[in-house]
Amino acid sequence: MKNEHIGLGTVAKSYLIIGALLAGLAVVLGAFGAHGLKSLLTSQQLNTFEIGVRYQMYHALALLILPALSITSTWGNRVAFCFVVGTVLFSGSLYALSVSGIKWFGPITPVGGMFFIVGWGLLVIGLIKAQKSVKQQTSHKSGASNV
Repeated sequence: MKNEHIGLGTVAKSYLIIGALLAGLAVVLGAFGAHGLKSLLTSQQLNTFEIGVRYQMYHALALLILPALSITSTWGNRVAFCFVVGTVLFSGSLYALSVSGIKWFGPITPVGGMFFIVGWGLLVIGLIKAQKSVKQQTSHKSGASNV
């Protein structure tokens, strides 16, 4: 994926587009769940659907703010990949489970959750590495001016 410099960070432009699409889709699915599925699903099924929508929106917004964070494109794209795959597996399986009632979608959900967890962990690592890099650059600049 081609990287685009947007804002303060660098992330593949396709991940930003996916983030915007996922956020918009979360709004549509949320409205569909609240109005279209309300009379068709049990309260438990509706709650499961809503959890999928909520986590989809959280991670869509996270994708959209990645460029504002001071992390390299390598770390930003790793995080974005995990968030996209996590959303498809986690939220997608919850949608399928709640609408179809087919129980074998259930074991897919934790796999998506693991992608979310790994993505957040990678974000922490990327932020720590970026902070160390900035400190090293500042110390080299101040050291060079003292010579």
